[in-house]
Amino acid sequence: MRLKILLAIGSGLLMGLAPAPGGMWYLAWIALIPLWVLLSQEKKFNPLISLAWGAGYHGLAISWITGIHPMTWLGIDWWSSLAIALVCWLFLTACGSTLVLIWSGGMYYLQSISAPPWLKVLGGTAIWCGLEYLWSLTPFWWSYLAYTQSPANLIILQLSQFSGHATITAILVAVNGLFAEAYLNRGRSYWVVIALMLALSLHGWGWWLYRTPDEQIARKSVNIGVIQGNIPNEIKLYSSGWSQAMTGYLEGYQNLAKQGVDIVLTPETALPFFLINQDYASEALSQAILSQKVPIWVGTFARQNHRLTNTLLTINSSGEIYSRYDKVNLVPLGEYIPFEGILGSWINRLSPLEARLVAGEPNQLLDTPIGRVAVGICYDSAFAEHFRRQTAQGAQLIISAANNAHYSNSMLAQHHALDVMRGIENDRNLARATNTGYSAFIDHRGRTLWRSKLNTYELHAQTLDLRDSRTLYVRWGDWLTLLLLGLTLAGITRIIY
Repeated sequence: MRLKILLAIGSGLLMGLAPAPGGMWYLAWIALIPLWVLLSQEKKFNPLISLAWGAGYHGLAISWITGIHPMTWLGIDWWSSLAIALVCWLFLTACGSTLVLIWSGGMYYLQSISAPPWLKVLGGTAIWCGLEYLWSLTPFWWSYLAYTQSPANLIILQLSQFSGHATITAILVAVNGLFAEAYLNRGRSYWVVIALMLALSLHGWGWWLYRTPDEQIARKSVNIGVIQGNIPNEIKLYSSGWSQAMTGYLEGYQNLAKQGVDIVLTPETALPFFLINQDYASEALSQAILSQKVPIWVGTFARQNHRLTNTLLTINSSGEIYSRYDKVNLVPLGEYIPFEGILGSWINRLSPLEARLVAGEPNQLLDTPIGRVAVGICYDSAFAEHFRRQTAQGAQLIISAANNAHYSNSMLAQHHALDVMRGIENDRNLARATNTGYSAFIDHRGRTLWRSKLNTYELHAQTLDLRDSRTLYVRWGDWLTLLLLGLTLAGITRIIY
């Protein structure tokens, strides 16, 4: 049993090397095989094996969360900061491991009814996709299987246009399952052939989509300027940070305006005082806008009753607020307290803000002087449905604003990878501005046209096409998971009855 648990942890760690920044995406095509085989060889359900695999994968993939330590700048002592970082890491690892545990229970059920290999592969794929869908409805969603392929394997990611990231997850689980069944049924070598044909043919299909010339004629192109302010979080919300932010963003805006951009994008909470403390030098930016006549998206905080929203404002060329988007998916503990009525009295947020944040409405749409755009602030990037809904209602471009300065560099790379996936799924070009990196421009095929360095002040302008195509995923959402679950249920019913 110790050897089995070590093998499970090791294969989970292999899967954990696949996401950015490791970029070993190819490991995801084999790293699930040992878990599948071990579960199939057990005569009774053993939760330790699945928990070991889940801890290996999710523990490594999400380890960037420990980068929040030290939090001494928040007034937390060093040891308490370390304890908080470890508890956050263990909790998120446990969330992902629970998914693997439940999936393993489903696999044990299929084995208990003597499901044939084809039904085990179909059912294993369907259950994993279904569990990821349920997980995506929680505020602790991040390390799903599909993101192991981004941004390194753009070819297979093209297939996410059909049913979102569930398409990629389904392919990965199915290929791993076919290889595992080939090992378990060594007298039937055709399972290996099927696995190889599935992986190669789907990559071929993705390559064809990736290389096919774009026949859509863009109705309009826009030149977007991005400012990466590089303001340390330790001073960001205090007067010294405000002064540095005003200088950097004002000069950046003026320089980009002189280059002829159509609009400027700033990161999440780039000017946190813009609405809540308008007396603080924000008049200088207003005057610059009136002078240059170039609209700007300003990351700031806004008031909603006695609370704050994490907000992106569209300021038009007349210096007026044209539209507003409030962040929908807030970061647990960092921006709000889950189950606040129960836990709020003894758990404090990891934030220097006195007021508590409130989430924006999910049905927001952002109309701007250049047209309707889909927008996400920081953690929004993890939630594919958030962008699909906006694209389905006419968004022609995606903009992403983030401040990841308080995490390790691995998180910055993974956040960029998530935005790559959002662009492909929706067939939209994407502009992203971050505080310390990675700011980027990404085309609708997921190719990174430009990416900033880390922890530097940078300006960049890029021309992007506005697109109005509608992928199958934008039209129908995650239809593949429902289809797989339906086919699995039909297969189980046939065996039982």
